[in-house]
Amino acid sequence: MALVLTEEQSMLRDSARGLISDKAPVSHLRHLRDSKDATGFSRDLWKEFSEMGFSGLLVPEQFGGSGLGAVEAGIVLEEIGRTLMPSPFLATSVVAASALLRGGSEAQKSEHLPKIAAGSLLAALAVDEGAKHRPLNTKMQAVRSGNGFKLNGEKAFVVDGHTADLLIVAARTAGSAGEARGLTLFLVNPKTKGLATERTIMVDAHNAARIVFDNVEVDADSVLGEVDQGGALLEGVLNIGRGAVASEMVGLSEEVFGRTVTYLKERKQFGKLIGEFQALQHRAAQLYVDIEISRAAVLKALQALDADIGKAASAVAVAKAKAGTTATRAVQEGVQMHGGMGMTDQFDIGFFMKRARVCEELFGDSNFHADQLARSRSY
Repeated sequence: MALVLTEEQSMLRDSARGLISDKAPVSHLRHLRDSKDATGFSRDLWKEFSEMGFSGLLVPEQFGGSGLGAVEAGIVLEEIGRTLMPSPFLATSVVAASALLRGGSEAQKSEHLPKIAAGSLLAALAVDEGAKHRPLNTKMQAVRSGNGFKLNGEKAFVVDGHTADLLIVAARTAGSAGEARGLTLFLVNPKTKGLATERTIMVDAHNAARIVFDNVEVDADSVLGEVDQGGALLEGVLNIGRGAVASEMVGLSEEVFGRTVTYLKERKQFGKLIGEFQALQHRAAQLYVDIEISRAAVLKALQALDADIGKAASAVAVAKAKAGTTATRAVQEGVQMHGGMGMTDQFDIGFFMKRARVCEELFGDSNFHADQLARSRSY
């Protein structure tokens, strides 16, 4: 498949870019941070975002959505990456919607997907329990109790977990940490007795949460997919999220590159534009090449997810690893080429650097995905 957007996908990109660039420039994120906004994103903007159909992008038409795929979700995330717009799109409309669509019963889909499409329900995936993304190391226990289960354990780095109306929780019903067998996904109401949520404002001024489960009771109808068989479902959903985050990093990288090139054409040193210095030209050219390679790798991964999610893991690992290293390089070069001014909070480049660092860790950093790729090749 050609690594270019179709006409319809280009129209979607233009529509998303128009709204996001107009309503959510980087100053929007700065205002939310400085005002210590309790939500961490604009609910009014999210409502407008939903009215344009973006919140239901992956939701089938029968449930009120557009029925599009990972490529289209990546297009929107790339535009979000350009302005660092804080929104529940990734957590709710991409990750949670994919989990419900792929593992939910008809009753679960009918109850939750129309609300996600309408923008009235926010959801979050609770997987990681430590400082690093290691989904198979899940230790949280789900023990059978009556007609359901009792959940005990803790989750960390739950993106937008503090605003979620629904949690999708990975817990262990069998096996031990490190095994794919025995993982089960549960739909949990955050208001359930025994569940405590602590908002954690990340370094990039976006939001995550720590969540503690103390004998949290859920019934059998809360199981998403099959008991003990949630490993494959979880991996597929995570790969969709990884592709989406990689898309955001491509948008972030390209925006930083554009700002840096503009600065090179304006800033003078020793009576010359600094963009005339060959050393800086070479560095900028190399970054441009890296961004284009990343863009191609990410689009290939998103197309693979739409074609056959079961065979997309390697493409996703390549895309997430490459997008992560490119974003890191882009923000480092951006800060250096802007000189001392690039280190100040008054300058926007620092926001991009912090977001790149968080995205690099989210759903696995470059080392994690390089290791996954090596293991899949039996190295």
